[in-house]
Amino acid sequence: MNSTTTAQAGSALVSWSGGKDSCLALWRARQSGMQIHRLITALDESGQRARSHGVPPALLQAQADALGVPLAFYSASWQQYEEKFIAALRTAHGDGIRHAVFGDIDLQAHREWEEKVCAQAGLQACLPLWLQPRRQLVDEFLALGFKAVVVCINGNCLPQEFCGREFDAAFLADLPAGVDACGENGEFHTFVYDGPAFAHAVPFRRTRISPYQAPPELGSTMFYFQELEAI
Repeated sequence: MNSTTTAQAGSALVSWSGGKDSCLALWRARQSGMQIHRLITALDESGQRARSHGVPPALLQAQADALGVPLAFYSASWQQYEEKFIAALRTAHGDGIRHAVFGDIDLQAHREWEEKVCAQAGLQACLPLWLQPRRQLVDEFLALGFKAVVVCINGNCLPQEFCGREFDAAFLADLPAGVDACGENGEFHTFVYDGPAFAHAVPFRRTRISPYQAPPELGSTMFYFQELEAI
């Protein structure tokens, strides 16, 4: 069965970042008839922030509640990430889940990794956004009425002022040349707080913007995170 197919019936989980791509993938999977029974999200070693997007677990839980889907967390360093992720997939398989939905668009190395870890857990990887034009996906996300805030930016790609902005037409119009509208090259990440998949908007407030310099082994890049807190 092709991993890009989403029309197969059955129970599924979503590899959940809280951002626009995983949200649109969830939406498309549901529209195709899949039953989403779990979200899984990696936290950092402290358990205080999502591994990639820096969102606190309380907000991710509020997001999952609004989506009506149970959320499972696990904490992992980057070195432990694959091992812990496979363990979470195996737990899901033991609970009767047979598909795992991912929001990747066209990065072949990501797809190959997802198919590898799913195979080790007995799950079928599903990529509802695969090989769709990036800007078309962004336009679909906004046209559906989803709302998101930019919670992380790569300082090599965007100035700090882009962090914390609404992800909307004005944000897209202001992106410098060469910055992808989806942020698929790691330029920025988002947190989705409302839209047609949500029973209600997720209440939150913006607090401070925190800089973070990655260690040398990860390129010493400066990132900026918009700190959010649940209301």
